[in-house]
Amino acid sequence: MRPQNIAFISIAVVVTGVTSFLAFSPSRSGTWAFWALAVGPTVALAAVASTWAAREDLLRDWLRPRWGDFTRGLGASALLFALAWAVTRLVCPIGSSREIWLVSLYGQIGDPRSLQAHAGAIGAVLVVAALAEEVLWRGAVTQLLAERVGSRAAWVWAAGLYGLSYVPTMWALRSGSNIDPVLVAAALGAGLVWGAMARHFGRLTPSILAHALFDWAVIMMFPLWGPPR
Repeated sequence: MRPQNIAFISIAVVVTGVTSFLAFSPSRSGTWAFWALAVGPTVALAAVASTWAAREDLLRDWLRPRWGDFTRGLGASALLFALAWAVTRLVCPIGSSREIWLVSLYGQIGDPRSLQAHAGAIGAVLVVAALAEEVLWRGAVTQLLAERVGSRAAWVWAAGLYGLSYVPTMWALRSGSNIDPVLVAAALGAGLVWGAMARHFGRLTPSILAHALFDWAVIMMFPLWGPPR
């Protein structure tokens, strides 16, 4: 692998790690600074990745739509939501000592009433975030890794690095001395699903749709945890 490719992948992991730690720090709970730090740096990295991909004649193929993409994205997001719901109910059910993992995560995202009041803006941010993350991780990072480990394994390595980049949030979201692994596990699991989709379809459009729909579901429609009503 060329040194510049290693450098770009390393920068993606480090920048995501630092900014995700800052975004999920308690002082930014429920603020627009949270969204800016959680999404903005990824958009910037994706812009660099897009420029490279366009130069390599990859970007058009990655984003080329086909009939049935929405159905594929919807089906994958529904499957991922079902898996996320089952895992959270098994690992950190309501009333358990590990429920705090979900409490911390959803508390950081913001008050559900405020999110609903700004549903249009939140939806736009989620779409942009999904597009940027897929172009960066399932597109550029996976393509660059394929030079070293081959295309069959690159998507798995990319998912691992995607999960690794969120490791700092384990301390940002911690409660007392207990770290919070929920976002790392979610990134790794979802990264494997979206990476498998990109590998199978040879494009990013289905995984972008699946990513955006899943985020909308767990944040806006069917949260995996919510305060008592």
